[in-house]
Amino acid sequence: MSKPSGRIFIVLVAIVAVGLLVIFKPRKADSAVGGPPGAAVKAPAPSGAGAPSGAGASGAGPAIAGEAKGPGAPGSAGPGVPAVPVTARILQPQRLDNSITSSGNVMANEEVEIRSEIQGKIRRIAFKEGSRVKKGDLLVKIEDAELQATSLQAQSRRKLAEDNEYRMRMQLKIEAVSQKDYDQSLNELNLAKAESQLLRAQLDKTELRAPFGGVVGLKQISEGGFVSPATLITTLQEIDPVKVDFTVPGKYAGYVKAGQAVNFTVQGADTRHQGKVYAVDPRIDPESRTLRLRALCPNPAGAILPGAFATIEMPFQTVAAALVVPSQALSADANGTKVFLFKAGKAMPRPVQAGLRTDSTVQITGGLAAGDTVITSGVVQIRPGSAVTLSRVD
Repeated sequence: MSKPSGRIFIVLVAIVAVGLLVIFKPRKADSAVGGPPGAAVKAPAPSGAGAPSGAGASGAGPAIAGEAKGPGAPGSAGPGVPAVPVTARILQPQRLDNSITSSGNVMANEEVEIRSEIQGKIRRIAFKEGSRVKKGDLLVKIEDAELQATSLQAQSRRKLAEDNEYRMRMQLKIEAVSQKDYDQSLNELNLAKAESQLLRAQLDKTELRAPFGGVVGLKQISEGGFVSPATLITTLQEIDPVKVDFTVPGKYAGYVKAGQAVNFTVQGADTRHQGKVYAVDPRIDPESRTLRLRALCPNPAGAILPGAFATIEMPFQTVAAALVVPSQALSADANGTKVFLFKAGKAMPRPVQAGLRTDSTVQITGGLAAGDTVITSGVVQIRPGSAVTLSRVD
């Protein structure tokens, strides 16, 4: 071999040796884990029960995103779920009045339209609008000058007929006249009396008087105006007491009777008024299937006005010791009606039987006992066995 060829061979051997040293040089990542050269790096095992001792168990290795952190981790369905805040009521026996709620109208005890029976001109209006009057008080005076003159004529004829009848009666006693002549004079007297009474009645119609005590309404005509029987002059209403007219479903016909108390409010006021049923219609309306009732209520201050819309409540059945829960405490499913009881921080379902119902409460006739703590709010959010906390107890 020549010298140049030998030098080339030595250079090639040196290059191969350097390459082998680079390939088989130990890596720091391998030595850090302690595995053999070229081994894959493994993630540390999750901490907790069942993890092997070593670097993974001691927590020396880095944490991995998304790893479990125990039973209290957010999003787990274990005991770490927050309790639902609810309110509850401790059941105690109480009085329960079952009642019928209805709507009706307030009416005056007596009401009349003041109209004239005859035609004529109004000479005087003797009432003040909106004032109280007594029975027999003069309200309106109609012009009666012509009737007064006719009445004087009738009185004169009557006086003449009376005198003529007296003379004929005396002559009849001595048989100076016949019975026929006396009967004719007596008949003339009776006609004169009838004419006088007729004029007296017509004169009475010129004075319109209050048929009963009450409050006069607004006048519809002024003095000097001409009236006829078709002309409305004013109204008169007796508003103490007032009547309340209302209906109830026909199925309650056997529960209502005269003398029962009713409570009612009128639209626009919160004051509760009390009255008594004094009349019950003897028939059920075949179209609406309702029974009509009428109650009477004192109204000394005149605060209840006729024509007002009334909301009536009439109790007809009373339970002395009833267990009552709010309507929102009940829930229903395929198995029936139930409530949730609060027991040791848990919501426990209990099937119940419902009885009488009011606008906001329900009587429980079976399934509960006095002293039970019934959950009254948050029922939609809880399930059997849910953890709950009491925010208020009634």
